[in-house]
Amino acid sequence: MLSTDCLCISLRRAARGVSRHYDGALDGFGINVAQYSLLCNLQRLDQPSISSLAEAMGLDRSTLGRNLRVLECDGLVTLTEGADQRNRLVRLTDAGAERLVAAGPAWQAAQQRLAERLGDEKRRALLALLEELASGE
Repeated sequence: MLSTDCLCISLRRAARGVSRHYDGALDGFGINVAQYSLLCNLQRLDQPSISSLAEAMGLDRSTLGRNLRVLECDGLVTLTEGADQRNRLVRLTDAGAERLVAAGPAWQAAQQRLAERLGDEKRRALLALLEELASGE
């Protein structure tokens, strides 16, 4: 693998490696890392609009829409009309909540493996750096 001083390339490569790690943990649950994250955010936000969900996840609406369609076809989420007909709400179904509960221990085990690999000091430093980069300042 070629090394690079480019932060963007290095971060994207690291993100793909981390995604593969979590996707491997989610094998057998019928969801990938992006879908698990979406389900977690739906559980946390309790029937958000598509716009507010996209904003909370840092996604554009079209990317979120593609992921929602897959989850809707699998019966894990439903979309309903909000008070304003232009605004759709997203709800986690019982099947979606059950899938989250089932996949939770595998997710936590993957999380623990990465945390142990980094060690506590590096993990805290990485989280701080990522937060700084995500804030855009």
